[in-house]
Amino acid sequence: MGAGSLRTGEWRMNGHTRPLLSRVADAAYWMARYIERAENVARFIDVNLHLQMDLPGERANQWQPLIDASGDTADFEQRYGEATQRSVIKFMALDPANLNSMGSCLRAARENARSIRETISSAMWEQINRIYLDVQRTDVALPVPQWLPELLHEIRLGCHLFQGIADSTMSHNEAWHFVQLGRRLERADKISRILDVKYFMLLPSVNFVGTPYDDLHWSAVLKSVSGFEMYRKKYGRISPGNIVEFLVLDRDFPRAIRHCIRGADESLHSITETPIGTYRCPSEQLLGMLRAELDFTAVESVLGSGLHEYLDGLQVKMNAIGETLSGEFFAWRRQTRATAAVGES
Repeated sequence: MGAGSLRTGEWRMNGHTRPLLSRVADAAYWMARYIERAENVARFIDVNLHLQMDLPGERANQWQPLIDASGDTADFEQRYGEATQRSVIKFMALDPANLNSMGSCLRAARENARSIRETISSAMWEQINRIYLDVQRTDVALPVPQWLPELLHEIRLGCHLFQGIADSTMSHNEAWHFVQLGRRLERADKISRILDVKYFMLLPSVNFVGTPYDDLHWSAVLKSVSGFEMYRKKYGRISPGNIVEFLVLDRDFPRAIRHCIRGADESLHSITETPIGTYRCPSEQLLGMLRAELDFTAVESVLGSGLHEYLDGLQVKMNAIGETLSGEFFAWRRQTRATAAVGES
């Protein structure tokens, strides 16, 4: 059997059957991705609310970019039309029909956690359940400003606490590395999207470039990824080029794309037990190539070739990595669906 082939629910690598069930690996990976996605949505909305107060004349322009960054523009426009504060918050925060809303992500993360309670710690389950129930108790009929800031704050802290609990109470075995793999790939993807959207959409007019308005927008981008303070400590003044370098190529900032991809590559090699710098399966090859690219890329070449084009290329590569991982490690889902289809016919 080749890499990722199934045998009695297990996956195989390098000719050896690995002990972790594909079902467990899949649930751990997606649990982490959904938690990270929910925390990102909460932070994006919170930062946008504060940006409105700084730019009162531009309020109508500040909500559409959040929809574009989520990748759900077509779905939103079909169901809601214009991107207003109320419609965007409803769609991104609690809309059960939006699979990427904060509420939907927490529900999906909880379901994945529930399916692997024998693998994760009791503290992890209690925390993810607590976050989910906090959202379920939210009274959506209240005027938005009354409940939203507190809810976003609680969700962000709850997700951070979950990640800390996972690192502190879960054995750092294969399942834990799938958690890290999911978290880091999701984080890198969201950083690339929010940076790409800022470059093309957040400025309402080219006349604002280089003005305090521009600084406020770039500061909002840094705050959207919890990087404002660390950027200031390293670079000082706001500079688009430095921000791109910090969010894409920084080696030490935990939300920089380079840092995330390096961590994902290390976790994947821990799972497969393949030495760093080598590969024996396509996902290791793709992830290793992207890691090397980021290690040897200068910000000047990124900006020179076009930031949008570069970020778009990164997103394509990360999507390919995700699809390859799914085929190699989580193939049980396709087999389960195929078996179910045969049984229904």
